[in-house]
Amino acid sequence: MTLQQARVRGKGSGSVWERYGWVMAAVWLVFLIYPVAGLLRSAVGAGWIVTGWIALVSFVVVYIAAFLNGMSGDGGGLLTPPRPIQWVAFAALIACAALTIPAVGGNALSFVPFIMSFASYGLTRSAHWITIAGGIGVAGAVVILLPDGIDYVAVLAIIVLLATVNTVTTALIVRSVQAQQLEVELATSEGREAVARDVHDLIGHSLTVVRVKAQLARRLIATDPERADAELADIEALTAEALAGVRETVAGVRGATLADELVTSRDVLRSAGVGFVVEGDAEALSPAQAITASWILREATTNVLRHADASVVKVRIDPGGLRVSDDGRGIRGTEGNGMRGMRERAAMAGARMSVSPVRQGGTAVEVTW
Repeated sequence: MTLQQARVRGKGSGSVWERYGWVMAAVWLVFLIYPVAGLLRSAVGAGWIVTGWIALVSFVVVYIAAFLNGMSGDGGGLLTPPRPIQWVAFAALIACAALTIPAVGGNALSFVPFIMSFASYGLTRSAHWITIAGGIGVAGAVVILLPDGIDYVAVLAIIVLLATVNTVTTALIVRSVQAQQLEVELATSEGREAVARDVHDLIGHSLTVVRVKAQLARRLIATDPERADAELADIEALTAEALAGVRETVAGVRGATLADELVTSRDVLRSAGVGFVVEGDAEALSPAQAITASWILREATTNVLRHADASVVKVRIDPGGLRVSDDGRGIRGTEGNGMRGMRERAAMAGARMSVSPVRQGGTAVEVTW
């Protein structure tokens, strides 16, 4: 989310900041007491004094209006290109400050911090640096060139301090928003990877089961048409379930349970002639652990059907742990996408996953929290 987007989002919210943020701008106007005092003590002609008062009031109005415009997101600045109205306001602030000089003299330096801050937060980075250089330069020239310039050393110090604060603050704001944008991009990327992994696991598992049942139906169609018809009905139901699962996964609302997955794995394995033994209770795991365990059980079952040529699969569930083992061929070759997906799921859930050979032959997948 960019700063501009954040402003737009908050614009219609009626937040306290939006309603009363102008107070922050108004509070700092107390520093204009010096031009006010200068106008009250001024000995120049009445024309210049009237001009000075008009310019001072105009400065205050333009400053607060421009502040509110920028705060509402309509003006831009800092992270988004400023709109022309912001440049017009900037020029108006400088003009108003300049018109007070004949009446207040060096006290007009009190306008510089406001102009600098406006450039820093309401305009571009180039305007920020140019205005800082110009503000410090003008204040330094007043201190050096005017007979009473020593009286404005404190104002020069304030201008230098404010220039430093504005530089650091705006840099931090820019970096913070850039970091937020990077987090959003990473989260989006991770979300896409998670959806891809879910779809892979779901489709891979379902297609494997469909393949097994289709092979079984082909063998039975001549000898046992009724059972073959039942297997075809299961294939139809599985494809419908897979489609629904993909829709739910993409929508981010899929919520597989370990108990359901145990039943599904048992039925699928038995259809392929593989025994299925469960030790323990699905309730031994927390709901969060059970979700991860169900996905890992699904992928492990798929791997057994695809690669293991096993006769039995054993599942052991303990508090904080899941173990799926088979008596098949054992580990061969490199890990595929399914195994990597299982490891990623375990890591995201704060668990450790290990894959090891079984002494009697086969493979064991173990997840512990």
